[in-house]
Amino acid sequence: MGVEKDRRSDTSIMMDEDEFNRSIEPMLAKKEKLHVEPPDRDPSGMNAHLKVGFDDVIAEPLSTHSFDRVWIGSHAVFELAKYVFYRVLTTLLAVPMAFLLGLVFGVLSCIHVWVVMPLIQSFLMVLPSARVVWRSLTDMFLSPLFQSMGKSLSLVHVETTYN
Repeated sequence: MGVEKDRRSDTSIMMDEDEFNRSIEPMLAKKEKLHVEPPDRDPSGMNAHLKVGFDDVIAEPLSTHSFDRVWIGSHAVFELAKYVFYRVLTTLLAVPMAFLLGLVFGVLSCIHVWVVMPLIQSFLMVLPSARVVWRSLTDMFLSPLFQSMGKSLSLVHVETTYN
């Protein structure tokens, strides 16, 4: 009884590091998944005004309350209908609308790059010359005309008399 040796100290497991890492990988993969928030599909807040809840649409003042079960049921029906119809409509309309909007914005971008901006740059190149010509024409013809009209009409005096 006192002569027996502890055999646990003689036992050892021989594993190299690669085999150890391969044997632990399945255990790591079985970890419970933590709650991961869905990605923000509106990062710039373009549609923040569409975050409408039941309390934003239907509100009962303190003086008039329906039964609690009616309130809870109507809240559930509202959220369910909003969820289901949004999903159904986006399923039917999202891809065609994305195609149409992509087409529209593609055409608008093409027109802007290849038509509008070259025209604007052309006008900006021509406008300084046109400004010089316009200023010369006004200084030659319109300025003397209006100066002489101003001098001649400045001598006119108008008096109003009542009968």
